[in-house]
Amino acid sequence: MAADVIVRLATPEDAEAISNVLYEAFGVYRENYTPEAFEVVTPKADEIAGRFAEGPQWVAETDGDVVGTVSLTTEPEGLYIRSMAVHPKAQGNGVGHKLLDAVDEFAATTDIGRIFLYTTYFVPGAKEMYEKHGFEWVRDTTADEWYGTPGLEMDKLVERRETLWRRE
Repeated sequence: MAADVIVRLATPEDAEAISNVLYEAFGVYRENYTPEAFEVVTPKADEIAGRFAEGPQWVAETDGDVVGTVSLTTEPEGLYIRSMAVHPKAQGNGVGHKLLDAVDEFAATTDIGRIFLYTTYFVPGAKEMYEKHGFEWVRDTTADEWYGTPGLEMDKLVERRETLWRRE
């Protein structure tokens, strides 16, 4: 399936589809989140639309359907990956890797030296996928830090390339 996946910069018209992917992907693990944390990881379309002013968002499509998403924002600590998700029907097919490739390509065009993210131990394969993309464990995060749900922080240094991300 990964060969049939198209990753492109998202547009505000994708907000509903992005919200849907996040809900479907994280809904499977709802019982592991506190209600507050689940609300944060499954933002509504209007919140997604507001994020376009904060940094780029990408979608992964197969047969015209949005099956994955990732977004970036700039924080004092570096480029922050948030809302990385793949719809359950598309998981295990390389969609997440293609989304992270887009993030890497974009990051290489910036002057920011670090990419970081937060994830959980209860989403199978998430930590391992990030490790395959060069991310390393930084620290465990406590439940007090994030709406009652513990997890981990991961990061990596940005590799500089001559490639530029272009809207296709």
